[in-house]
Amino acid sequence: MAKSACVSLETGGRRGRRSESLTCVSTPSDAALPIRRLTPRDLSACADLSEDRGWPREEHKWRLLLTAGKGYGVDDPGGGLVAACVVTEYGTGERPRLGAVGMVLVAERHARQGIGRRLMRHIVSAMGTTPLTLYATPYGRPLYEELGFKATGRSEMLSGPFTPGGSQPRVATRTATAEDLGSILRLDEEVFGVDRTLLITRLPAFSDLLHVAVDDGRIVGYAAAWPNMDTHVVGPLIARDTETAKSLIASLAAHTDRPLRTDIDVRHEELLSWAKARGLTSVAMNSVMTYGIAESPGDWTRRFAPLTVAAG
Repeated sequence: MAKSACVSLETGGRRGRRSESLTCVSTPSDAALPIRRLTPRDLSACADLSEDRGWPREEHKWRLLLTAGKGYGVDDPGGGLVAACVVTEYGTGERPRLGAVGMVLVAERHARQGIGRRLMRHIVSAMGTTPLTLYATPYGRPLYEELGFKATGRSEMLSGPFTPGGSQPRVATRTATAEDLGSILRLDEEVFGVDRTLLITRLPAFSDLLHVAVDDGRIVGYAAAWPNMDTHVVGPLIARDTETAKSLIASLAAHTDRPLRTDIDVRHEELLSWAKARGLTSVAMNSVMTYGIAESPGDWTRRFAPLTVAAG
């Protein structure tokens, strides 16, 4: 159903005097606004939407997601976006094996009117039989549960200046080279459970730091640190074990003067305790949720942190 907005129009009266008339113009309701694909040209509008909801603009992250993934949005007749989200598809072949849903945002002026639910239903329908995963805030979790998503895990967001201390890292690390990319891709698919070539090959350009952990000449872990506002986000963090994960974080921290931020799977209790002992503090908890599969694929014991919760 259309909404009516009344505007005041000036009209000419007798003897040159001006008078006003009130004209009502119909505007489409949120339920009638079409959902369209977003492109990198929508970057500023997406960043504006983030700010509208009290999030940082995160243009660097939005650019990656709109380039590597599929954005969906609803235009506001008054300008900007009513809502937006991004789906990053993984896997080779004709149909993706997994879709990661992220950056689900609805403008404050359109909140609680069902637009977020309609957008998510559109995504679920568009992805068909492809399993989905997402990280949900406590605020968003009820909506996803209503749509059939199941909570399968949790992550804890940590942030703060990293303070070196304690025993020295036990695993050798170094800056990744172009020759390492093939090994990184193979390790990532083995641990994540699905091919992420289209995303991971963007890491050298997207991140400021990309390090690998090496044991006897073999890459046993890797991690990136990418700029996000005034922090460096550590992710993805793939490692053979906790000691390797510690070595990678310490290696990245030694090469930046920015605070670190990362999202660690809560099952990695030892790494969480170690990171907190070195200055990182808990910021938020998110639920890991899946749709169409019982749990996230891959080996969680070696998957410590996502590239970003928006892309898994």
